[in-house]
Amino acid sequence: MFPIAPEGHPFILVTAVAGVLAWVFGFAAVAVALWLVALGCIAFFRDPDRRSDASPDVVLAPADGKVIALTTAPAKLEAFGLATQVSIFMSPIDVHINRAPTAGTVREATWTPGRKFPAYRDKASELNEHSFVVLDGPLGTVAYKQIAGSLARRVVCDLAPGQRVQRGQRVGLIKFSSRVDLFLPPTAETLVSVGQRTRAGVTPVARQRGSKSP
Repeated sequence: MFPIAPEGHPFILVTAVAGVLAWVFGFAAVAVALWLVALGCIAFFRDPDRRSDASPDVVLAPADGKVIALTTAPAKLEAFGLATQVSIFMSPIDVHINRAPTAGTVREATWTPGRKFPAYRDKASELNEHSFVVLDGPLGTVAYKQIAGSLARRVVCDLAPGQRVQRGQRVGLIKFSSRVDLFLPPTAETLVSVGQRTRAGVTPVARQRGSKSP
């Protein structure tokens, strides 16, 4: 049995127990529907172990999903020395555990409430509920943003300023469909393209120019 993220336990337990009660009181169809929902929650909150053999100078994907944008970072991120944005959309069937793209110290970790626009839309990055994390490490400054989508009900960020993280470390999740924007310094060479699938903590997304390919 694959590991389940603790955040999913209440969803699984409530629907499974409700299914048992429905069965006991003679509502078999309702019971089956609730058990199917519980199984869906188990699948959604799966937390598989991840390992990467990529060289230390490689930035890894922070999320499972599909690359939907590769563009210039918003102008306000110039203050952090960030130049490139890679957006990864997670559908409900993807693993929703997010992982640190690089090792470093958390300079900033903030949460902003917001709307529930579909996560693939450009304005979702600024207007939807999101967290924003800045990491300072051996690859310079790298940041990422967890963005809730139209189905997502909550962004979970496990980090706090001053905390040290390792590349590939579990750093949070977004409940029920979402998106993660990764922001890279100008010295980073992107290794992914729009439409490509990624796996959190495994897929190389960028490397420092002049380093060997992963």
